[in-house]
Amino acid sequence: MTRRIPRRLARAPVALYRHGLGWLLGQHLAMIEHRGRISGRPRLVVLEVLAHDDTGLTVVSGYGRDSQWLRNIVAKARVRIWTGRRQGVPAVAEVLPPDESRQLLQAYVDRHPTLAAALGRVLGLDDLRGRSALPADVAARLPVVEIRYCGSA
Repeated sequence: MTRRIPRRLARAPVALYRHGLGWLLGQHLAMIEHRGRISGRPRLVVLEVLAHDDTGLTVVSGYGRDSQWLRNIVAKARVRIWTGRRQGVPAVAEVLPPDESRQLLQAYVDRHPTLAAALGRVLGLDDLRGRSALPADVAARLPVVEIRYCGSA
């Protein structure tokens, strides 16, 4: 079972991004603006980045398929991204298939074992805390989303 990060703590990085200081958080976090699937209002979430390059980034839904941000981007894939020095870049989000998701999660754990273990501790996700291969069902529980930039940074 996953644990929830207190809302105040989870929302703290939003202020940095809003004030143009997101670069202080480096490339490991990104703020995503998505639209509520019912209200249509803009919503913000800050997420851990699994991988990034010049074309986009990949994030994971640590709270699974019931996360509101994930449900919103499934309904409307157009988002805006803040990460590093990029601010409000238009992008399109897509949930990746389970086999590709598992490979990306395993690569992240292998590349950043300390960060993965810390994330696993905070969220109560034992799968991310070990150094062994991730179980086959991990991608079903932790969906991975690829976000591709539509405009220049």
